Amino acid sequence: MQLERMRFYATPEHECSYLPGQHSKTLFVDPDLIITKDTYSSLSDLGFRRSGKHLYRPHCDHCSACISVRVPVNEFNPTKRQQRVYRKNSGLTAKVLNAQYSEEHYLLYQNYINGKHADGDMHPPSVEQYKSFLVDGRPETQFVEFRQGEQLIMVSVVDKLDHGLSAIYTFYDPESKASLGVYSILWQIERTKELNMPYVYLGYWIKSCRKMSYKLEYRPLQLLLDGQWLQCN
Repeated sequence: MQLERMRFYATPEHECSYLPGQHSKTLFVDPDLIITKDTYSSLSDLGFRRSGKHLYRPHCDHCSACISVRVPVNEFNPTKRQQRVYRKNSGLTAKVLNAQYSEEHYLLYQNYINGKHADGDMHPPSVEQYKSFLVDGRPETQFVEFRQGEQLIMVSVVDKLDHGLSAIYTFYDPESKASLGVYSILWQIERTKELNMPYVYLGYWIKSCRKMSYKLEYRPLQLLLDGQWLQCN
């Protein structure tokens, strides 16, 4: 489908999830449209993200703080800390699965939300919320299991697009001290290289949002500014 012929809907103003005291608007792709993988990939290059079955991007009247970012994987230069994290977790086994509900996955997700995000808008977790957020996605969606022996310690949800992997969400054992979130992104970068694709899409970065500052640690990083991807080394 040609992008200029697509239908979009803007929400009314609502409380911003990232900047306290701010209000935001969101632009959604018409959920009744059939979106092909090619179209989804093109939308990602324009800064759209996926949550459940919905494709969206910020559409605020007086704010442009949300900036889409991606890692050009063939130029990625890991820091010494990132190299240590990768070596530390090298004993984990990864298995790529099609998106489907698993009670084992959900229990890990439940522990993660309760342990890491009890003060967030995703708490309390529920099976229905988990399914609508992660399982009921798109044909491109993959779940990556990470295990230490038989024990499931992390699941990364990614969408395999035309030009790379889009990092949707990662949840893991909240008691772990192994920097699993860092390892997940490093693994996705390596996986994207193996697939001969150029980018890992990390979603939005906001300069004044401390929770998003970790994305700047993956260099070089490309930022979508005024419709152009510009590289930050």
